[in-house]
Amino acid sequence: MPKHKLLVMDMWFKATKSCHRKFEPRVRVWKLKEEKTCEEYRCMVRDKVEEAKWKGLGVNDHWQQMKSIMIESAHDICGMTKGPRRHKETWWWNEEVDEGVKEKKIKYGKWKKENTKEARMEYKKSRKNAKGVISSAKKKKQKECANDQND
Repeated sequence: MPKHKLLVMDMWFKATKSCHRKFEPRVRVWKLKEEKTCEEYRCMVRDKVEEAKWKGLGVNDHWQQMKSIMIESAHDICGMTKGPRRHKETWWWNEEVDEGVKEKKIKYGKWKKENTKEARMEYKKSRKNAKGVISSAKKKKQKECANDQND
């Protein structure tokens, strides 16, 4: 006499809604790319560093003081954001990437419209080309950032 019985059932789960995160204002550090703003920031940081009292502090205290000087200066020079960002900024995007992605989108639309093997192959080629262009743009921008940090 078996003690186990087969149980079959259908289960339904309700998807929970994700709650929106509250907006937190951020310092507009991207304004430091402008030469005038960057120079103002450097001068302000330099002045505050000269005014600060550094004697008798440990390494962590030095770091905290330097960090607060840099953040306060950036806040004063660049300002804060007013609302949530509407478009995410892609730091490596350029015209070459834009052209490659547009071409890929056009080929995709053509493939979906015609539904032929040739159109699909064209789309796959343009997709591969767009991926290559994106990766080369990212690498180039990463090298530029690394060189800027070393200078």
